[in-house]
Amino acid sequence: MPHAPGRRPGDPAPGRRFGRFTGTDTLAVVLYVLLPLAAILLPLDRLAWLHANPLAGAYLLNLAVYGAVFIVAAIAARAYFARDVRILGTRPWFTIGILPLLLIAMLVVTAILVALSGGIQVSQNQESIEGLARGVPWWLTAPLLVVLGPFVEEFIFRHLMIGKLSLYVNKWFCYALSVILFASLHLLSSDAFTLQALAPYVGLGGVLVFAYAWTGNNLAFSVSLHALKNLLSVVLLYTLDLSSLQP
Repeated sequence: MPHAPGRRPGDPAPGRRFGRFTGTDTLAVVLYVLLPLAAILLPLDRLAWLHANPLAGAYLLNLAVYGAVFIVAAIAARAYFARDVRILGTRPWFTIGILPLLLIAMLVVTAILVALSGGIQVSQNQESIEGLARGVPWWLTAPLLVVLGPFVEEFIFRHLMIGKLSLYVNKWFCYALSVILFASLHLLSSDAFTLQALAPYVGLGGVLVFAYAWTGNNLAFSVSLHALKNLLSVVLLYTLDLSSLQP
């Protein structure tokens, strides 16, 4: 990001003003909430193919949900995202250098929170992702986890929940809301809604909120950081037997 007069290199970028919520923003949120509910309520388990191929079915359902929301979110945020990419392009080496550092910070913060919460407890969300890795090739899961998922979640939890909602309420409230809802929604399908299961997502969400705010509400940067973290997860899922690391 270019320096404003009087700013030092490590100072946070100044926040930018956003337009108000649009109908396309609302549609993206509605789809993000209602499509998973529809998948749960519809008797999809009665379909013979899905019953015989549960992993493939889970993958296709996630792909359909995130694919639909991605299309709407990309339309809604196209001008903001293009502008943010141009801003990052003014200092490419800074962007390339800071992303791995923030990824390391994310891993450290997550490890500390997990330790403070009492240790590792694998959530159902994580078990589902590991299940996909066992039954779906990487070249199918990577687009979902590294492209669609990060863009959709950063659009909703950072761009809308901080960038636009802060037009109406205090930004610190938006930061806290973003972290809490981001972490909680990753455990909605889990029977074990505990502090231990919540801790990793609180760490992830907290660093993503910091990265988004520090770069002046740059959506492209937070998407890149989220995608980098998920890319690391995909590499680990397909190269290591993570089950052996669990207690």
